[in-house]
Amino acid sequence: MSKAEQREQMSKGAGFIAALDQSGGSTPKALALYGVEASDYNNDEEMFGEIQKMRARIILADDFTKDKVIGAILFERTLGETIDGRGVADYLWSVKNIVPFLKIDKGLEEQANGVQMMKPIPGLAETLAKAEGVFGTKERSVIHEANAEGIAAVVAQQFDVAREVIGAGMVPIVEPEVNIHSETKAEAEDILKAEILKNLDQLADGQDVMLKLTIPNKANLYDALADHPRVLRVVALSGGYTTEEACDLLNQNGKMIASFSRALTEGLSKQQSDSEFNAALGGNIDKIYRASV
Repeated sequence: MSKAEQREQMSKGAGFIAALDQSGGSTPKALALYGVEASDYNNDEEMFGEIQKMRARIILADDFTKDKVIGAILFERTLGETIDGRGVADYLWSVKNIVPFLKIDKGLEEQANGVQMMKPIPGLAETLAKAEGVFGTKERSVIHEANAEGIAAVVAQQFDVAREVIGAGMVPIVEPEVNIHSETKAEAEDILKAEILKNLDQLADGQDVMLKLTIPNKANLYDALADHPRVLRVVALSGGYTTEEACDLLNQNGKMIASFSRALTEGLSKQQSDSEFNAALGGNIDKIYRASV
């Protein structure tokens, strides 16, 4: 299957994108929720081994299919791992027909101007060149306050990285997350929308992006972004909401689909039997799928 088929699935497919991109910083917390304590591993190598087992268990589950999950975001280290003897990205697309994405950011700078910019991404060109079979990327910044200068800087940085990704023949997911606990969340979202539109208008034909955004306070605020000719899809992050809350809010936004991480793995545990695990995961997938379509 080709890039054109992957693109068609990402722009029109019914379903959601699974965020399986827990990185060094978020892995201990994700593992603890999964019932793996820090005392269960001795170093980073063993920690990443545990999270890979969790990811593989999710990907291999019966309900994890393209009927509901149209894409999946992976952590860079995952590209070197295998499932049933195939590279994870290859397995996702060749076996499951799920479009693979790669998280490329290296974490966040300290907060300034009410935002956290992305840290520099050294070796990005090399990373993109060796990301075989990967359709697109994801890069995250965070907005904490309705600070116009900070938000403009975050969006400009995101689109600079996006252009490099597009130049490598991939589709970037631009992710300027707005903190769900921000006291000025609604105002920040208005500023963010205007900045994103401004940057989208500067892209040339064929320079297409996806957007991953916090579910807005005003329902359907981002419809104009979803309708922009340079946008393949607008996806929503769960941002710390429970699965239930995230799905309820997403239901109110007709042109967004989910790209949930923690909400997808809620209630899963290493100690569950395969049937218990599959039932819990299947329940989450169902809920998130319904909210996305």
